[in-house]
Amino acid sequence: MSAKRDYYEVLGLSKDATAAEIKKAYRKMALKYHPDKNEDDSEAEEKFKEAAEAYEVLSNAEKKSRYDQFGHAGMGGAGGFGGGMNMDDIFSQFGDIFGGAFGGGGSFGGSRGGSRRVRGTNLRVKMKLTLQEIAEGVNKKIKVNKLVNADGVTFKTCSNCNGSGRVTRVSQTFLGAMQTQSSCPTCHGAGKMIDKKPAGADANGLERKEEVIEIDIPAGVMDGMQLSVTGKGNAGPFDGVAGDLIVVVEEAPDENLRRDGDNLHYDAYVSFIDAVLGSSIEIPTISGKAKIKIEAGTQSGKVLRLKGKGITALQSYGKGDLFVHINVWTPKKVSKSEKEALEKLRESENFQPNPDKQDKGFFERMKDMF
Repeated sequence: MSAKRDYYEVLGLSKDATAAEIKKAYRKMALKYHPDKNEDDSEAEEKFKEAAEAYEVLSNAEKKSRYDQFGHAGMGGAGGFGGGMNMDDIFSQFGDIFGGAFGGGGSFGGSRGGSRRVRGTNLRVKMKLTLQEIAEGVNKKIKVNKLVNADGVTFKTCSNCNGSGRVTRVSQTFLGAMQTQSSCPTCHGAGKMIDKKPAGADANGLERKEEVIEIDIPAGVMDGMQLSVTGKGNAGPFDGVAGDLIVVVEEAPDENLRRDGDNLHYDAYVSFIDAVLGSSIEIPTISGKAKIKIEAGTQSGKVLRLKGKGITALQSYGKGDLFVHINVWTPKKVSKSEKEALEKLRESENFQPNPDKQDKGFFERMKDMF
């Protein structure tokens, strides 16, 4: 399977393109690869869908912002029409962009008059993830209460627009008769209306049901990031296009590890004796535990770096690091015998502070880390 192309590359745009430029570029690509101009051309059809997918993201300010920041990974694996939308869905959402070309933009494979499939509303849910789930990526199943097309609903041609989805009005002005077209107020442009519906369905033929939705969360997502799952929102009225499910990531605090981008930090406490004589200690990591060596003479504030033990970067194959901050633990109370032993050491020259160039201060240690 070939890698998904950059959306800006698909439309031949730079990242600072305006909304008007994005729309113009999409219209140009869509008209070039339109199925009416390229009958039985599967390659042109794929390019038509690819352009529509790129426009679906870049024309939406919220999705564009996520894409600019996180790329395809930020779209949750279903940023555009990759989630199973067909040609009919493309025309229903973006048919108006073609203007009068090819007879408008209704349903693919038939007469494209002016009717369209009405889009349902988006749903937004919060998903709390552990640091381990964020580091490794995870597949989640969640229950969502959403509007779906009720079983047994049937439709008929809209009597107001005769199925065209649009109504024409003629008004007299000082320049003569002026004709205008607008979306049909009865069917909202769908070209059809409810014929029969079961008890419990609303005026649009929808009812509320609980659905279990499976979501792939990529490794490296961040707190507050939004992932879009296409077509898993509320169903559209009159058998329309479903909206999207927006998943807002919430990062649960970890008991031991602190996150800083793709890096992790851990505060390790060692005894004065271990710091002087050296030792080995066990520390927690994302995948379990690791043993690290404390060199003899280790100073409080020393930072050890465990390369590649952090979080997988969202848009690359790299991983962050785990930084272990060594803190020498000073007892708050000592016994009489312990105090006597320490008093004997107080006067020893070897126990007097005598930092050299290798014993860096706080700011120099931070500079080395980053």
